[in-house]
Amino acid sequence: MNPTIGQPRTQGTHGVPGSPALLAVAHGSRDPRHAEAVGALAARVRVLRPGLRVEVAYLDHCGPRVPDALAALAADGFREAAAVPLLLSSAYHAKHDVPAMLAAGRQLRLEVRQTPALGPHPLLVTAMERRLADAGVAAGDPRYGIVLASAGSTDATANAALTQVARTWRRTGWAAVATAYAASGSPSVADAVAALRRGGAERVAVASYLLAPGFLPDRIAAQAAAAEADATSATLADTPELAALVLRRHDAATAGAAAAARRTA
Repeated sequence: MNPTIGQPRTQGTHGVPGSPALLAVAHGSRDPRHAEAVGALAARVRVLRPGLRVEVAYLDHCGPRVPDALAALAADGFREAAAVPLLLSSAYHAKHDVPAMLAAGRQLRLEVRQTPALGPHPLLVTAMERRLADAGVAAGDPRYGIVLASAGSTDATANAALTQVARTWRRTGWAAVATAYAASGSPSVADAVAALRRGGAERVAVASYLLAPGFLPDRIAAQAAAAEADATSATLADTPELAALVLRRHDAATAGAAAAARRTA
């Protein structure tokens, strides 16, 4: 089943106020495709866990914003929620913007636990392999060098984590895996494609390490096309791997809170 936004919400989607809700926090974009992809991801999560209250909120550009989503949960009787940042690295947004917005929950007597960002995680690599397969590239095909293309960050730790993902992924059979950045950092996608070809890769595919369509994925696709990459994959949000990962983050946070409560009881 491929749930998309626009489907009727099942009764169980509203959740039980006595159990923790899941608040998925996305960056947001003026591009309507972004919210559509995030909505599709939320719909997948609801199908996997019908009794769980799943809400989506955004840091910018889209609505509802995080404080409004928290207020809606509190108004419906929820007193606990796990906030899952729909971010692929623990950079500035995860470390600063999300916690600042979640602080609104304290005024609503709503206990909100922020989970780690989605990445890095092996399920994200599996999702990229799924998207590459959609583009005609079999996982680990030794003819291919892979450009692991992300937005990039001024946070050195986040960039280092992506480099480690590339090193690990290389060992699954690809000719090579190189990182590239669409917004902050170097090399660019075009430069990375050229470098892989100089290094002897017979073919080059660009794997988009971004959540949802928008300006940066379009930039990655344009640079890949200009560099004559052999394939470019789509973004990751509407995949079963992302839905499973969102639930893992929620469940780990709520299980940890329950264990802590038992220890202090």
